[in-house]
Parts: sequence; structure tokens; C-alpha cells
Amino acid sequence: MDWNKYEAVIGLEVHSQMLTETKAFCGCSTKFGNPPNSNVCPVCLGMPGVLPVLNKKLVEFAIKMGLATHSAVAPYSIFARKNYFYPDLPKGYQISQFEEPICSDGYIEIEKKDGTQKKIGLVRIHMEEDAGKLIHDQDVDTLVDLNRCGVPLLEIVSQPDIRSGEEAYLYLQQIKQIVTYLGVCDGNMEEGSLRCDANVSIRLRGETKLGTKVEIKNMNSFRNVERAVDVEIERQYLLLESGGHIIQQTLLYDADTNEVRPMRSKEEANDYRYYPDPDLVPVVIDQEWISEIKSAQPELPVEKRSRFVQDYSLPKYDAEILTAEKEVGDYYESVVTSLKTRSRESFKQASNYIMTDVLREVNERSAKIRNFSVKPQSLSRMIDLINDGTISTKIAKVVFEGMLESGESPDSIIERKGLKQVSDESEIEKAVNEVLQSNPEELKRYLGGKDKLFGFFVGEIMKKTRGKANPKILNQLLKQKLEKFKN
Repeated sequence: MDWNKYEAVIGLEVHSQMLTETKAFCGCSTKFGNPPNSNVCPVCLGMPGVLPVLNKKLVEFAIKMGLATHSAVAPYSIFARKNYFYPDLPKGYQISQFEEPICSDGYIEIEKKDGTQKKIGLVRIHMEEDAGKLIHDQDVDTLVDLNRCGVPLLEIVSQPDIRSGEEAYLYLQQIKQIVTYLGVCDGNMEEGSLRCDANVSIRLRGETKLGTKVEIKNMNSFRNVERAVDVEIERQYLLLESGGHIIQQTLLYDADTNEVRPMRSKEEANDYRYYPDPDLVPVVIDQEWISEIKSAQPELPVEKRSRFVQDYSLPKYDAEILTAEKEVGDYYESVVTSLKTRSRESFKQASNYIMTDVLREVNERSAKIRNFSVKPQSLSRMIDLINDGTISTKIAKVVFEGMLESGESPDSIIERKGLKQVSDESEIEKAVNEVLQSNPEELKRYLGGKDKLFGFFVGEIMKKTRGKANPKILNQLLKQKLEKFKN
């Protein structure tokens, strides 16, 4: 099959739930996990005679997101009513933005596996309220939980610039990193605080006219978005090649079978009959407030990655891992700024420990690094103790385990367990002599050309010193002693 015959054209609509304490237009809590229908009031229930009041924090978060994505922030925007009937939408309409959104014409930059960079344009970022949640139960039909109704969202709508599942995945990664670095959203797709719908079509390569669009829903992870997009591209390709034609419809993605299936057909786009919301005044933003927010913007992941490579001489791969989550990057920075020996080697040591030991333990415990028992200062102290010869890297594993279990300082663990490295040459030389004398056959074979037995002797000496012998001094003395035997 000639897969290059067609190209995919993909646009993503991402809904990001804002980390405000109260809802978009009322004072109800946004806390996730509260009992059903407990975070509600007459405003978010759409009772007659009530009036919405805009949450200022939502506007601030929208400006933050606009600035972070190189978007134009509109000094004037309006809210509209998006009219449709659904059981979890008590008002019969959703307050959103349509013709005049708060942010537009931005972009997000991704880097593909082959190292090429690409800008994905943004049509708009607009503010809106969330709908409730339907819970389908076979025993009692369908239940409605309206806790989520009125929770503030930012909808981020991309240009149809995405061409593959890989690009969709990378784009979503960047959005998650940006919203979490800004502190406006926790980025948790499993809890629904970051949701994505994909619009997928294909067209003959070189064609400028868009193909028939199909919408995919029900994707609860970045990998599922990538897989769903690729599955749909293949489905459309095979359908066209077999003489069929694409119909506009909404599909659901089944992660268990890696398949898409029809949810509903859409012969034409929905007419939501948008019109300005008469209960809400226009949103007017002065430049002074935008400048104030801009000056307080945190360092974003792209900037942090670049700085880690430059300031700490880290490989690009390390910098990407360490900055994927803001808290991990902050943890690393706390470690390296506490180091006594500030060198390229010690910066890399810190990176290695975090990428392997620390992140492994955090992931296994399904914990957050901010609650990790090994504090940054303890890890930096352990690295200093390795570098000044107090402990070996082997002993450091025991020390790390101790810090993990008890949260003690490395010095306290070393003292309590008697783990201090032996660097006294006479003591190590004594152990070398004893091992060589007690293994005459191995010594004879080594002198006969079996050089690999050097490792055997090192292991035996380490056993004798209970792993405390300074490896550098041990190797040096052992080599000297074996050379004497040869001569």
C-alpha cells in the first residue's frame, strides 16, 4: 500500500479544567471527589431569576495561558450562550465564547523524534463553563452528577496543522507541561481535568481542500489519543482505497480493542445558535493588568530545558526528563544548588540519581516528588560524600535505601550503620595480602594469563572489608601487588 498517497489533517480541541477554588460564575466549590450534587447552587443549576458573576481568576488564568502560547490577548471579549439540550446541562445552554474569544492566533512548538521542530498554530483559547456528568448504571439506568456543572474551563483549539498520532501526542504533552507549570490546571486526564477531542480527515497529498472531518471522543490518555488518531487515519485510508467514502460522524475510541466505533452521524455541523449572553457584561482587560501578569509568569518548560543544558551541561535527554514535570525540575535544581562540589560531573551524578532511583521510587509509590522521603539536600549531601571519598557508590545504594525508609540524613545513616569508606592504604593493603594468600590457585591462574580473575580478587577484598574499601585505592594497590608477583 502506498501510505504516502494521502496526508492526514488533524485538529485538536483540548478542554483544560482550571484550578480555581470556585466555579466560573458562582461561589460553589470546584473540589473533585465530593459527594454527588453537593457542589451546587441555584446559579449552576440554572434556576429561574439567578444571575452569573464572572470569576476573575478564570480571566487571569486565560491571560497566563495566552501569553505562554504566544497568543494575542484581546482587550475586549464577550461571553455567548451555546444552546443545546443534554441531560447534564440544566440551563439548556452553556456559557462559552464564540466570535470574540479572549485569546487567538498563538502557537505551540513541538520537537519530533527525528529532532525536527514544528509549530502547531492555535485558532483560539476561550473561557467557558463545564457541563455535569452522566453516570450510566445498568441497575438504575442513568444518574446525573452536577458537581462539575459550571466548573471553569479553557478550550484550546488548534489549527489543522497536526499530521500524525505522534504529533498529536507531542502537542498534548506540551499543553500539559504549560498548564501545570503555570499552575492553572493539574493536567490529570484520568480525572477529566484535561480532555481532548480530535478532528481527523485525510486528503490526497498536495491537495489544499480539506477532506470530510470525523470527530473522535472518549480518549483518556495521551497514548490513547495517539493510537486513536493513527487508527482513524488507517481506517479512512483503507475505506477510500476500497472505493468507499468518508461520512461526517462522531466516533468513540475503545482502548481495549484499539478500535473506533460510531457514536452518532453528523451530516452537517451542529447549529448551536450562539448569541451574546445578556446576563454578562463584556470582559475588558487593560494593558497594565496583562503586563503585571506577564512579569509574574514562571519559567516555562522550554526555557527550563534550555537553561539546564546550558547551566548544568546536561545532555538534552536528561533535561527533557527532568523538566517534564515542574516539581521534578525544581527538585533537581534544589539538589545541584546544595552541592559543595559544583562540577559538570556532579551535576550529571544528580541527574542520574533522580532519573533512575528517585523517579523509580516515586512512580512505584504513585506519589508526588514533593512528598518524597529523600529530600533534595539529603541527596546532594550523599553525592558530596561519594565525591570526597567518604563512601563508595556501592555503599551509597545502602545509604539511599536508608534515607528512603527513614528520611534520615546520609551522615546519620553512615554513622549508625558503620558505613564509612576505608581509605587507609595500610588497612586495604592488609586485606589485599590476605586475599591473595588464601587464593593461591586463582593467583597462579592469573599469573598464567587469566586476567579476568582480577575482578574475582576485587570482589573478595570487598567482601573482607564489608564493601568499605575505597575502590580507587583498592585497584591501585592490587595492581601493584600483582605486578610484583609477575616480576
